[in-house]
Amino acid sequence: MLKALFFDMDETLCDTLGANEQAKRLMGASLVEQFEGRCDGQAVAAAYVSGIYREWTDEQRARYLPIIEQQGESAFRLQLIRDLLQQQGIDNVSDEAVQALQQAFDNDRLAAFDFYPGIREFLAQARKLFTLVVITNGPEFSQVPKVEAVRLAEHVDHIIIGGQEPEQKPARSIFEKALRLAGCKAHEAIHVGDSLAADIAGAQHSDISSVWIQHQQPLDAELGINPQHRLLHPSEIPALILGLHQNNLDAV
Repeated sequence: MLKALFFDMDETLCDTLGANEQAKRLMGASLVEQFEGRCDGQAVAAAYVSGIYREWTDEQRARYLPIIEQQGESAFRLQLIRDLLQQQGIDNVSDEAVQALQQAFDNDRLAAFDFYPGIREFLAQARKLFTLVVITNGPEFSQVPKVEAVRLAEHVDHIIIGGQEPEQKPARSIFEKALRLAGCKAHEAIHVGDSLAADIAGAQHSDISSVWIQHQQPLDAELGINPQHRLLHPSEIPALILGLHQNNLDAV
């Protein structure tokens, strides 16, 4: 019997990519205006988003990891902006200007951050049937504001933020915590997420059934990661989950 639903947040419940694109567009336009066309604003904004998602070269990894470990996420993001501007030949940018760019990006992203259509209503319906737990990877710096932006705590029973835990997905420990919070066993839960490596592999290694939100991603059979269910888009989540619930009732 299915008792609990575990969800990833970004690109599963919420349209993070859409919010990123909006913030990136506005950041690029602001850079062009602020520096009077002396830099490729959209290129800087795109590189900034790649950087905060840890899409680093080996050189960037060696540069930024110590900053994160010693000074924190905010210091890293400010340095990233400085470095990207320097690559465009723009030096001697004030601390205030760099902080304003970083804060504007965050504000714009949060303003655009929201559930996919129909998900808020689905959570209200599903919460009457199951215990709902969100398990989201990422630093506290970025995940907590997103959680607050959609008032996620009003829609689910528990929220686990990877950056606040000893380990993040796909670690078994974070799924075990979700099971404890939900008060159920692995075979009584199902995890829904868009990342094969984090969500589906993590659920699989914890003996939890999984639903993969595929978006435009290919399934790499060589990885040996096999979701029990596959959906093309989050809009398909309600029909699948409610169908599974009905099957449970019919089997009783």
